[in-house]
Amino acid sequence: MADFRYLPITEDDRKAMLKTIGADSEEVLFSDVPENIRFKGELKTEKALSELELIRFFSELAKKNVSTSDIPSFLGAGVYDHYIPSVVDSVISRGEFYTAYTPYQPEVSQGELQAIFEFQTLICELTGMDAANSSMYDGSTTLAEAALLSSGATHNTKVIVSEAVHPEYRQVLNTYARGRHLEVVTVPVKQGTTDLESLSQAIDGKTACVIVQYPNFFGQIEPLKEIESLTHSVGKIHLIVSSNPLALGLLTPPGALQADIVVGDCQPLGLSESFGGPHCGFFAVTEKLIRKVPGRLVGETVDEEGRRGYVLTLQAREQHIRRDKATSNICSNQALNALASSVAMAAFGKKGIREIAEQNVQKAHYASDLFKSLGIRVETAGSFFNEFVIDCGKSVREINNKLLEKGFIGGYDLGRQSDNLNNKMLVAVTEMRTKTEIDEFAKVLEGIIHG
Repeated sequence: MADFRYLPITEDDRKAMLKTIGADSEEVLFSDVPENIRFKGELKTEKALSELELIRFFSELAKKNVSTSDIPSFLGAGVYDHYIPSVVDSVISRGEFYTAYTPYQPEVSQGELQAIFEFQTLICELTGMDAANSSMYDGSTTLAEAALLSSGATHNTKVIVSEAVHPEYRQVLNTYARGRHLEVVTVPVKQGTTDLESLSQAIDGKTACVIVQYPNFFGQIEPLKEIESLTHSVGKIHLIVSSNPLALGLLTPPGALQADIVVGDCQPLGLSESFGGPHCGFFAVTEKLIRKVPGRLVGETVDEEGRRGYVLTLQAREQHIRRDKATSNICSNQALNALASSVAMAAFGKKGIREIAEQNVQKAHYASDLFKSLGIRVETAGSFFNEFVIDCGKSVREINNKLLEKGFIGGYDLGRQSDNLNNKMLVAVTEMRTKTEIDEFAKVLEGIIHG
């Protein structure tokens, strides 16, 4: 087994290939490389392993990983441990979906196209918007694409973003904006939410859009009604809302509060953390912006015999691949992950999504109250969904290392984003956490902080 090869090319195969191309030996293939710069000797690499040895080697490495399936996790900050119905993997593992590529030929892609159409419909129902695309890479790219759409539609170059928007999303936004020569203005946070006075001062006639997160990065609920009023009080500025789709099962949808574009990441609905991805971004708009939406749109139609069918619509493929005229250069989507989210949403139903969202709120507030009773300082004062900020009074990194030794994955170290947030931890509590786990986590955390 030690000589087992993944590509079983025999010596006779090599000779046949050399003969076909008219070469006497493999050396001839490198004749253009000067002799004096060719590598001589053996590379300092480990010896090749057989398939069985390789499987054993990587299996041992995998055992060293710690995941949320092994120990309770209180880490969120954009990627969460949520319940995923078993039917999700059952459906997306079907060969028809698992191996499907791009549905440019509707006559052979009706199943895939219908699945995408159902995803679009479900996203519209959650967000309260008129139309949604077939998904995008993740939450951060949807937010950046929304800013580009807004700039193109308004012909303005100023993008205002709240500091309470996920810091990694803002980094992606800055990268996109640099290439389009857009000015990105960050509005500060006041008591956990966007500072409305600073926002009002930042808005002017050059503004293309205002971007906020709902719930925001710190878990708190932004006052969307007031933000919308400020945004739409000047010209044709767009309000862009980045949302947690699970939270929208409980919160008033952004569409009902006059948002122009709603984006986000579907990870909380049917997608595992997967150590950071891949995920699935959603992008929803009002009807007036539908022709400027990046990515794909699937529409419902009828064939020559009047039977219902589905097609890519309103956009040509060239819209995404012609750099000079395209509204976006994204021409792919996360169809398999979008399907996973669709299956999860269908399995939960309206009542199920609301119930899960309520559990997130109730358990997070229970944990917050428990922390306070144990003398742990909770910084979050306003309404929040499933995350809140605590002041540990010491290095969060060191605390998390000790928590891991005790069998817990701690919260997010906010000091990684700003020196002003040193010693602050963002704690996430989802429906997956039991009362016993929350109680034990609080007790261990209290001992580490006050010990």
